[in-house]
Amino acid sequence: MRLKERELITVYLKKHLVTENSDGDETIIYSDKSVELKMNVQNAGGTVNAQIYGMRLPYIKACKYQGLVIKEGENELDGLCVFVESEDRPDYHIQSIQTFSTHLNIMIERL
Repeated sequence: MRLKERELITVYLKKHLVTENSDGDETIIYSDKSVELKMNVQNAGGTVNAQIYGMRLPYIKACKYQGLVIKEGENELDGLCVFVESEDRPDYHIQSIQTFSTHLNIMIERL
């Protein structure tokens, strides 16, 4: 399946880095560098997603991506600038990545 060009939007991927704050708690910060990507972004829905995410479902989006930048097991928790500029803090982070035959199914959650 090829993703239709007219349904793709431009998003910016920012790598995550786990650091410790002064209290010893882990915090996630995002790189200042961003990589431009094209992906199909839609609202998540359906009974399975409603059971998994519950009250958080309005803040979850389902994405489809074809390319080599995002990889399963490597880019979870990375930030995505979907509705903000590439220089801003990411407004979503990658929740899960599932490899399909010709594309990746990516679930993202609003920060």
